[in-house]
Amino acid sequence: MKKAPIIWVKHLVLIFFSFSMVFPFLWMVISALKTKDEIWQFPPTLWPNKPMWHHFADAWAMAPFDQYIFNSIFTASAIVLIQVINSALIAYAFTQLRFKGRNLLFSIILITYMLPVAATYVPSYVILADFNLLDTYSGLILSNAASVFGIFLFRQAFLQVPKELIEAARVDGARHWTIIWKIIFPTTKATFITFSLISFVQNYNNYLWPTLITRSESKYLITTGLRQFFIQEGAYGMQWPLIMAASAFTVLPLLILFVFVQKWIISGISDQGLKG
Repeated sequence: MKKAPIIWVKHLVLIFFSFSMVFPFLWMVISALKTKDEIWQFPPTLWPNKPMWHHFADAWAMAPFDQYIFNSIFTASAIVLIQVINSALIAYAFTQLRFKGRNLLFSIILITYMLPVAATYVPSYVILADFNLLDTYSGLILSNAASVFGIFLFRQAFLQVPKELIEAARVDGARHWTIIWKIIFPTTKATFITFSLISFVQNYNNYLWPTLITRSESKYLITTGLRQFFIQEGAYGMQWPLIMAASAFTVLPLLILFVFVQKWIISGISDQGLKG
């Protein structure tokens, strides 16, 4: 009986923090339904007197958001695919192969993760310019093809795979690709999905680097396109209802993705990678 009050306190704390995380999105959607005067009204109203649902259609028609969203989804998906493949292969080499300088090489990779991202922009820009990859999908994708975080995450997951399973597969004559696909991947599937989601969200929301290497509006990602909408159609913040409406439907693909993979996120956090 003494545990009941503690459980209620935990639930209340979780509800409070959950609401704190969701509230900005709810406020954004509600603000999209208000008039400009209602947004600046003090004290603010929780719900508009007359919801302006047409703001979503108006914002969508004012800019090529379909192209922006396609660019973000396409480039983010391609980056995720490449990062998953090369991170998994590199992690497999660090965990299952024995070669001289393995630990030193892994330490060097981790050290590069400590570098500020902005410090890599100038050399990366020069490299893309030399290969004529500026303002292209290829430049956006290839410049983000490697993930140190992915290598580290997959390495930690692969270390949890029982060695007995891998040794048994080798005795049976299984090759490296067979071990990865038939043993390691099913055992660490939650890690693959969790990293894919994290990487997709990160690249979908990426702003500074895509803005530096893209000039054509047809190549704009949703973050750059939303900024242009804020400057042009939003009149630098004078049309907040339209800006809020545009911000709301640009987040929609991520919400849909989260609904479908949320169980894998929880599994990836709680599971240690071992199967019975």
